[in-house]
Amino acid sequence: MIFNDKTVIVTGGSEGVGAAAARLFADAGANLMLVARNRKNLEAIAAELRDRTRVEIFPMDVSDADSCVDLFKKTLFEFGRIDVLVNNAGYHARGYVESITADELARTIDVNLRAPIVLMRLALPHIRDAGGGAIINVASLAGRTPVPGSAAYSASKFGLRAFTFALAEEIRDADIKLAVVSPGPISTQFILADIDKTSDLTFSQPMSTAEEVAQAILDLCGNKQRELVMPAISGILTTVTYLMPWLGRTLRPMLERRGARVKKEIKAKARGMPPENGA
Repeated sequence: MIFNDKTVIVTGGSEGVGAAAARLFADAGANLMLVARNRKNLEAIAAELRDRTRVEIFPMDVSDADSCVDLFKKTLFEFGRIDVLVNNAGYHARGYVESITADELARTIDVNLRAPIVLMRLALPHIRDAGGGAIINVASLAGRTPVPGSAAYSASKFGLRAFTFALAEEIRDADIKLAVVSPGPISTQFILADIDKTSDLTFSQPMSTAEEVAQAILDLCGNKQRELVMPAISGILTTVTYLMPWLGRTLRPMLERRGARVKKEIKAKARGMPPENGA
C-alpha cells in the first residue's frame, strides 16, 4: 500500500509494535508523527527513519486530554493534514483486582480506552478534511474473552472494540476506515519485561512478532476487514470460550500448564540456558 504524502499518527510509537508500524509506514512513503512518553526513545526511532521520510515526534502521555488537543495542532502545523491514526499506546497493571491499586486500574482504562476515544473524536474532522483515511486501534485477544488476572485490561480492550465498531456504524457513509487488530501475546517488552507478572494463560497462545502486528495495521488501512485476529486459531478459541464460559474454565488448567512451560523456556533462553528435558 502506498502512503505517499499522507500523514500517520502512531501512539506508542517509540518501541515495539508502534516502532515496527512506523518503519512500515515510512517505507510506504507516509509522513509520521510519533507519540510516546519517552522522548529519548522517540528521538532514536525518528533519527532512524528520517532518511526515508519526514518524521516528527510529540512526547506526551496519551491520557492527558489537553496534550491530545496539542498533538493535532502540532501535526497539522508540521504536515498540513492527517490521514491515519493508529491507537497503539497501552498500559497493563497485571494481577488480580484486589492486588492492584485503584489508581492502576484507572490508568489502565485511561490509557487503553479513554485516550483512544478522545483521539478518535479529535481525528475525525481532520481525516474528513483530508478526503478520507483510517483509524486502526490495537486491541487484544483479552478484549474478546475475559481473562482472569487482567480484568481491567480485558475491560479496556472489550470497550475499545465495541467503541470502534459502534463508531464505524455512525460514520459508515464517510470514507474513513475503522478497524481493530486483536493480537495475542507479542514478543515485545510490553510482556517480556514483566514476564513474572504476566499470566501463564497468556503464554498458552502462539506469540506474534511486532512486525507481524505492524503489517496487520497497514493491511487494515486498505482492506475491508473490521477486525484482524492473530493468530487465527486463538481467535477461534476466544470466540468459543466467550460464548461458552464453562468451556473456558474447563480448558484453563491445561492452557495454564502449557503457558507455564512456554514461559519457562523463554526465561531460560533469556539466560542463555537450554530448556529442561520435557519442557
